[in-house]
Amino acid sequence: MAKTIKKETADKKNDADSESKKSWKITKQHKVLVGSLLVLFAISLLLAFVSFYIYGQEDQSAVTELADRDAKVGNWLGKFGAFLADIFVYKGFGAASFLFVRLFFLTGAYLVLDLPVKKLRNTWFWDLYAIAVISILFGFFADFLPELGGVVGFEMNIYLQDYLGKSGTLLVLIFGLIIYLLFKIRVSPESIKALFEKTKQEINEDLEDMNLPSKDNSAAYNLEEFAVDDFNEEDFPEEELVPELKPVSKFEINKDDLKPTISSSSELIMEPSIKQNSSMDLEVTPQITEPIEETFVIEKVEEEDVVEENMASKLVADFGLFDPTLDLSNYKFPTIDLLKEYSSGGITINQEELEENKNRIVETLRNYKIEIAQIKATVGPSVTLYEIVPEAGIRISKIKSLEDDIALSLSALGIRIIAPIPGKGTIGIEVPNKNPTMVSMKSVIGSTKFQEAEMELPIALGKTISNETFVVDLAKMPHLLMAGATGQGKSVGLNAVLTSLLYKKHPAEVKFVLVDPKKVELTLFNKIERHYLAKLPDTEDAIITDNNKVINTLNSLCIEMDNRYSLLKDAMVRNIKEYNDKFKSRRLNPEAGHRFLPYIVLVVDEFADLIMTAGKEVETPIARLAQLARAIGIHLIIATQRPSVNVITGIIKANFPARIAFRVTSKIDSRTILDTQGADQLIGRGDLLYTNGNDIVRVQCAFVDTPEVEKITEFIGAQKAYATAYLLPEFTGDDESGIKLDMDISERDNMFREAAEVIVTAQQGSASLLQRKLKLGYNRAGRLIDQLEAAGIVGPFEGSKARSVNIPDLSSLDQFFNNENNS
Repeated sequence: MAKTIKKETADKKNDADSESKKSWKITKQHKVLVGSLLVLFAISLLLAFVSFYIYGQEDQSAVTELADRDAKVGNWLGKFGAFLADIFVYKGFGAASFLFVRLFFLTGAYLVLDLPVKKLRNTWFWDLYAIAVISILFGFFADFLPELGGVVGFEMNIYLQDYLGKSGTLLVLIFGLIIYLLFKIRVSPESIKALFEKTKQEINEDLEDMNLPSKDNSAAYNLEEFAVDDFNEEDFPEEELVPELKPVSKFEINKDDLKPTISSSSELIMEPSIKQNSSMDLEVTPQITEPIEETFVIEKVEEEDVVEENMASKLVADFGLFDPTLDLSNYKFPTIDLLKEYSSGGITINQEELEENKNRIVETLRNYKIEIAQIKATVGPSVTLYEIVPEAGIRISKIKSLEDDIALSLSALGIRIIAPIPGKGTIGIEVPNKNPTMVSMKSVIGSTKFQEAEMELPIALGKTISNETFVVDLAKMPHLLMAGATGQGKSVGLNAVLTSLLYKKHPAEVKFVLVDPKKVELTLFNKIERHYLAKLPDTEDAIITDNNKVINTLNSLCIEMDNRYSLLKDAMVRNIKEYNDKFKSRRLNPEAGHRFLPYIVLVVDEFADLIMTAGKEVETPIARLAQLARAIGIHLIIATQRPSVNVITGIIKANFPARIAFRVTSKIDSRTILDTQGADQLIGRGDLLYTNGNDIVRVQCAFVDTPEVEKITEFIGAQKAYATAYLLPEFTGDDESGIKLDMDISERDNMFREAAEVIVTAQQGSASLLQRKLKLGYNRAGRLIDQLEAAGIVGPFEGSKARSVNIPDLSSLDQFFNNENNS
């Protein structure tokens, strides 16, 4: 969208107005004041509305007599309350006006508690919708309860009934209620069906419970037939089962009363004879033998996945989703006030400069018989884009070839012609402004586009020509290559990337591996080592400045990548986002090795220096990480001064689709980075071109100074941190390559004995230990470890564990060397 050209006099007035507006700033005290007023107003409305339904008819005549002090009202808020109730309830929405109390109270509470009021947009919309629907619904029954609907509800009903009739109006109201239930309360047909099924099941269970006692009563009734006072022996033949007699009261049986009976089993049984005149009450329990039926039980084993899901759901219901930020739950993100505002906030538009440049462009093109049908200007922070529409029949290549002539006529450097502009039927001519506006990091971080960005790793680079904040997602790049000549803004760009992530991501969500061969660019981030940085277990400094240690770190990241892929395979997911979502929902067992995986961002400030000193040892793990590490959350940001083809090789370029080019010195360097020219025509000071394999976007990089970075790191470093930095897997060298170890004693290193003494004394077989104690390079320390293994002093490579030491003390070591010399 093109900017409107204004006069300088108007600019001065606007600057004065902007300065006066800037002096007025909404503080927390203002929010508390306004919020308290809204809360008290909500309480006042509640009192006024409730008392309206008690004294409303009596106060009706006094509503119009507010100025009369002698008029008496019954409203609890006096005449003002009667007036408010008359406006909101009687002349307004009736009983639905009580929702206004809720809205004002919530808004005031959010302001007092300093909560984001934007979250109430949805509440305001649906409450106002409910007010309208409820008012019209109550107005439908105005003939019976006229006070509930208010004038608005009554009149809207009359209006609807004139066109739809009573039945149609009722159907419309029902449809309005359905909308509210579906989209606000989230009532679904499935939930209603489940409710009815649950109710039906409960009714059936109650009926079954009612039927169980009736069966027991019938059984008791059958037993009572045997409990009789006059018992006759003749009723029970000897062949039948003799009932067991249980006395209810105490009684004695004499031996003389016993008479022998012969049972069917030919056994002699003594049983008492019962006299007819006995006054004793007896309860007879017949011993009824029923046929034994075999029970056949079928057990159904639940599927394992279903059990796991049910357990996960139960854990989530009991404990909630897993929160990775729980260890640092009180962590506070840096405030925007830590950043500095470098500009007045707006772009200065010089009308004379725009008119002069436009006339020179048109005149230069006319000298070559190129007529312009239309031209417009878009003013950016440091560059103005002139979009021209040539007359019909003009070849685009002809305009493109006049790039140097237009630059000569405008007496300006950094002119770039875009022919044509992608997505538009115009040709763009980018001309640098004489007085460029600095883009501050504060304006970019505080922009709505960055604050509301729903990205995994959002990065705010700066502002485009149309003065829009340029935000990209590092997780989707997935790796970033930055190149540019010395002093063109490359290190500031790295600081802008890191600052963006610090303002957006919690320490539990992202970790940085920082490589700084210059030893001065990234040292400020040492203060946040235990919050955000990752390092090897046996290193002291988290920021790597030694090129030899970079090789260990890169290979360690490869091990971390392989370990993460194993976790993703066990969890049956495809990327880190799905894995972490599954872990948060407690569907992965930590006892099985699963854990929350933070993103890891590797930042290399000067890649050319690493290639010169290490070569293939650096290029191979970098290429491997670039090819495979995207899915498991390891992302690379590589910066270099010298973007020649022997530094940025074809393997690296193929896996770095996202590239940032600051100003370079030649078209060849521009083609090396972007595969096209254009970076050689930038003006420097943060002017960059960004591409992600598609279109090229010109951006003015946001400026963040060293004192600002220092304030941010001090703010974070002063807070509670983890016990240590994030530890990467230990990498011990080339021992796992399977190469046969050298057994020739004559080819041993001259420091072999000293290395053996260090290893035996520490009882730890590690190449990094030799590096620290003997001040050796990585390659030499690795060869010494190989020779010690060949001699049998240390054990074989065991992955992330340190090698075992086979000799217990120095005396045993001396004996070992004596035996070697004698043999």
